[in-house]
Amino acid sequence: MPETIAVPPFTAQIVERLSVGATSRRERVIHSLDGLENPVHPETLAHTGAGLWRLLQEQVPDGLGSVDFLLGLDAGGILPTVALASAAQLPYKIAWKLHLPLDGAVRFSEPHAMRTDVFAYGITPGQRIVVVDDEITTGRTLADLTRRLREAGAAPLVAACLVEDTTRGARDLLTDLGLPLVSLTTIEGAE
Repeated sequence: MPETIAVPPFTAQIVERLSVGATSRRERVIHSLDGLENPVHPETLAHTGAGLWRLLQEQVPDGLGSVDFLLGLDAGGILPTVALASAAQLPYKIAWKLHLPLDGAVRFSEPHAMRTDVFAYGITPGQRIVVVDDEITTGRTLADLTRRLREAGAAPLVAACLVEDTTRGARDLLTDLGLPLVSLTTIEGAE
């Protein structure tokens, strides 16, 4: 008989970052999928992906009809992207901080990072994409990615994240771009 696993609820908090550079954020959102404080059981990953997929279907019912793939952001967006892809049975791609000689390159900026250039590859006109990251604070990275994908002819449909910091205007910025934001949980950071 299979063992029953009690899946703990998804949690998130903001912690101070130590030894950060001048351009980096002074705080970091950490959460129960990142494995920083406790080991993550595969059931927790699956449960979280299923929860985010359910919210996407509820909040954007007409916008998910024919998604080509999920696009996750290096590095924090990898786990939620894989969890969501598994729950939704959708393929995924990851945007990396690697500049490579590959077709369909879309370069965008993560302005608060030490290495700001991020690249998505294999982007072609008409692709319908769900953008995924672990957390969103200001929204500037996802806003720049949205603009660059549209310039390449792709159609970002919605942004999905595990944690939304509600104090820094990310939702308003993305709404102004016509990109819905679906978040598993919200948190109020220091302004």
